Amino acid sequence: MAIADIPVLETPRLRLTALTERHFDDYAAMLADAESTRWIGDGQPLDRMNAWRSMAMLLGHWALRGCGMWAIELKDTGEFIGRAGLMKPEGWPDLELGWMLKPEHRHHGYATEAGEAILDFAWKQMHAQRVISLVRIGNEASDHVAERLGGEHIDNIDFLGGATHLFAYYPPHREVRRAG
Repeated sequence: MAIADIPVLETPRLRLTALTERHFDDYAAMLADAESTRWIGDGQPLDRMNAWRSMAMLLGHWALRGCGMWAIELKDTGEFIGRAGLMKPEGWPDLELGWMLKPEHRHHGYATEAGEAILDFAWKQMHAQRVISLVRIGNEASDHVAERLGGEHIDNIDFLGGATHLFAYYPPHREVRRAG
């Protein structure tokens, strides 16, 4: 899948578009911020070289899995404010909806707005039967985003060495199975 094949999603305030080199300086700055990275991976900030590898992995995910992370831009200015999308790297328990915003853009409802568009994409374009979010225990802001998106807290797991809430989302049209 070429970058040109990565769909653009639009919401009232946001444009979700392919990560490109023009986003890299802002992307690298976001991943260099300890507050931004404390809840992902090993919790450590990334230098520019590893931020580049992160971006390349996310773009490669589109080619390998047909989904991935988008750059989140404000529609009115084009400013890069974070990333959000779907991914299922090797070893993941299921297709994950994840998000990360630059510090100055948190608490404005952007993660929820992007998440709604991404879940709609998962249901309508990917025909996913379930999507999850993995939220480190203690990351209350992301717990709230998952809940606002309709995520059901179904388990607590040890994931990549950290205690993690597992939220599950299901398509709005799913059939409810009854026992009996």
